[in-house]
Amino acid sequence: MNLLRRRFQTNESFRLLVDAVNDYAIFMLNPSGHVVTWNAGAQKMKGYGADEVLGRHVSIFHAREDIAAGEPGALLARAAAYGRAQNEGIRIRRDGSQFWANVVITAIRDKSGALRGFAKVTQDLTERRRVAELEAVSRLAARIQAAREEEQIRIAHELHDDLGQQLTALKMSLAELEHGLRDRGSLDAGIQSGVTDMVQVIDDTVASLRRIATGLRPIALETLGLVSALEWLIDDFTERYGIAVTTSLPNPPLNLHEAAESALFHMVQEALTNVARHAHADRVSVELSRQFGWESSRCVLRIVDNGRGAAPARTDGRNVVRPGRHARARSRAERNGADRHRAGRRLQRRGQPAAGGDRADRRERELTADRPASLTVSPPAPATRPYRAA
Repeated sequence: MNLLRRRFQTNESFRLLVDAVNDYAIFMLNPSGHVVTWNAGAQKMKGYGADEVLGRHVSIFHAREDIAAGEPGALLARAAAYGRAQNEGIRIRRDGSQFWANVVITAIRDKSGALRGFAKVTQDLTERRRVAELEAVSRLAARIQAAREEEQIRIAHELHDDLGQQLTALKMSLAELEHGLRDRGSLDAGIQSGVTDMVQVIDDTVASLRRIATGLRPIALETLGLVSALEWLIDDFTERYGIAVTTSLPNPPLNLHEAAESALFHMVQEALTNVARHAHADRVSVELSRQFGWESSRCVLRIVDNGRGAAPARTDGRNVVRPGRHARARSRAERNGADRHRAGRRLQRRGQPAAGGDRADRRERELTADRPASLTVSPPAPATRPYRAA
């Protein structure tokens, strides 16, 4: 009697244990593959109540094409033959929705070796698979961005070195031609004016080439660091457009990874370009700082202008934030060892939040014409590099 009671208590304890597991579907099948037990995790994962699923064949959890291919029976046959079968693939919930599952089927035999049924354990891997796919896309974006930056460096060097030297040689040839004509007394006022104009065109072209090459790959960013590069960028912006810029930059400079510096520099560059083209502003503020938390720190870049924002009728997201640019910033950080969480950022423009709550890349889209436009970028600070004096 005591033995029967202990067996009952053991069985009851095991049943309670299985029912308490919510993250896995754990249930038994009879030898023909029909469901004979059902736990709370199975109901949560697959959507069937016990009264709906008991007695039904395991194939109801499979996609139609897998049923047509005979996969449910093949898995049971493999488990019966080898004691265990494992499979990853699409499974179907009661409402018809799909999820990605890892399934382990174990054959259950009695002491005589007769097959009594199967134990089936299913884990929902949908989120893990989604994260893996996002990481794969992110790695691809990093490789694309690496190729893009290498091409930018190549073009910048060709513009600065090859084409710049050719234009300089052309300018020297014009100077020699001018001296030769003057020595022979053949340099009249018209030729002199033409040579002067050509020299001026060459000088202007060389200056444009240097500006383009520097925009592609700022020398100051490579040699002096982010703060000095931003100071150069802002001075050049003010000189070219006549727009006053106030700055609040860290001193001493932030000691960031090259990838983070490059990303932040290009964000400021693109923001200032947009101000010049679209904002009709006469004042801009650029602030860069580091905020420290309990476990980590983050850089905060804030750019504000007093110009007009986007009209409410056009706030469909396409003309406010370009996700590809932020993906490129993320890829720069990932390419240099920062993980996906470290490379994430919060991007805000003043206005009404878009639907979706506090996602890592929340974009607040709506701007009004009577409110200043602002862009705040706050990525967690990536790994630092050895200190480099400005």
